[in-house]
Amino acid sequence: MSSAVVPPVGARIRQARLERGTSLRALAREVGVSASLVSQIETGKSQPSVSTLYAITTALGISVESLFDAHEDAGDAAGDGAGQAAGERVGQRAAEPVRAGAGASPAGASPVALRHVPAPVPHALAAFAADPGRRIGPLVGAGGRETLELDSGVVWERLGRVPGAEADFLLVTYRPGGSSSGSGALMRHPGTEYGYLTAGELILTLAFEEYTLRPGDAVCFESTTPHRYRNDGEVPAVGVWFVSHDVQ
Repeated sequence: MSSAVVPPVGARIRQARLERGTSLRALAREVGVSASLVSQIETGKSQPSVSTLYAITTALGISVESLFDAHEDAGDAAGDGAGQAAGERVGQRAAEPVRAGAGASPAGASPVALRHVPAPVPHALAAFAADPGRRIGPLVGAGGRETLELDSGVVWERLGRVPGAEADFLLVTYRPGGSSSGSGALMRHPGTEYGYLTAGELILTLAFEEYTLRPGDAVCFESTTPHRYRNDGEVPAVGVWFVSHDVQ
């Protein structure tokens, strides 16, 4: 696994929420999860699943890509209560989890503790802001990739970034038993999704169809189509994923 510093995703989410004057409970209602779960994600005590992460970023009007582009703003580190009493306003409609079958298990919907590579910041709740001018590349070495470990056995490694291009360019690993949604829900979010599997097998549920991806297989579809990935195998499923957010 990469030794690169993992950005404090929870702190970035919290900052974006406060900047928009959105209360914690309002964001939780928009995303369809409990306020306590959002609080745990913001404080780094829990990690979001892929589907929850996309829902939160869509609701706040930020990209998943911006969660990697974080730098410390120590002046706001003490602003623990700032913006809490502001109106319950949300800029965009959240990506909606689409329940498959009889609904989610309450236990399955609760993520596990977030595992971060230690970051050189004084506190996990320090405010961080996206740096739109930051370029990753043109060459990103195998040992220098920034890594996010999400809930339900999913790992994202950032492969590069061009300033001004709204896209997620990732090496994605689904560990055995891993899934993009621990609750079994399908997800949808803005953008167009392209994926190429290099190792293992991955099951893609796309609307009412189910596909088995094997090494060398590729997929592409509108990300607004309800979908979910899972690895039912005994070895990691690894592939390169590109999600473009340039929607009409």
